[in-house]
Amino acid sequence: MRLIATMLAALLASGPAAAQSWTEYSYPEDSFTVSFPAQPKVESTTQEGPDGRSVDARIYSVQQDHAAFRITIVDLSDAGLDETAVTDYAVKALSQGGEVKLNIPARINRVYGRQFSIVGADGSHSSAAVFYLNGRLYEIEGKVLPPESDALAIRFQQSLVFTRGVSNRSADANPRRGCRAYRDNPDVASVPENCQRHDQGGGRVRRIGRQNTSREPL
Repeated sequence: MRLIATMLAALLASGPAAAQSWTEYSYPEDSFTVSFPAQPKVESTTQEGPDGRSVDARIYSVQQDHAAFRITIVDLSDAGLDETAVTDYAVKALSQGGEVKLNIPARINRVYGRQFSIVGADGSHSSAAVFYLNGRLYEIEGKVLPPESDALAIRFQQSLVFTRGVSNRSADANPRRGCRAYRDNPDVASVPENCQRHDQGGGRVRRIGRQNTSREPL
């Protein structure tokens, strides 16, 4: 029995998820750090922007048998678009061919955006987020196919950290201002969206009141 248990442990340890060694990579020129399970490939390209024009983009990615991890930085500095138009476009583009299961506000330090999950027609599951900061669109997506766990996609998406001090909000534009008044409200449905926290995956809503961390969705 001990020999069988040892063999099973060895097989599990040799699986794709166990073999991954996650490392944080820093890209000060793009104001962020992120963790990948392997050395990412970096490439410059062009793609269609929200206004239909061809725009420059830079992609950091790792492709594996049953998982893909990618963050794309799109230069929209001359587009003259507002944040809502940009993030709505990005969510629609990333979810094309799949079904959005969760779409909630997100915040990393003082950078605000959207976080969402996607179920693909091919059985894939993605954890993604988009942010519009200083004229650049940041799109991060972790995508897995069975037998890989959704946890890998979530881990990648949640590893994104923006350089401290950067923000896409003015100092007095706090979207949670006034949320303390709703902390003890028994009617969750009446709590404004900016004062809610959605649990990852399950969609369960809780009042945030004074609770908050800088690395999780609002």
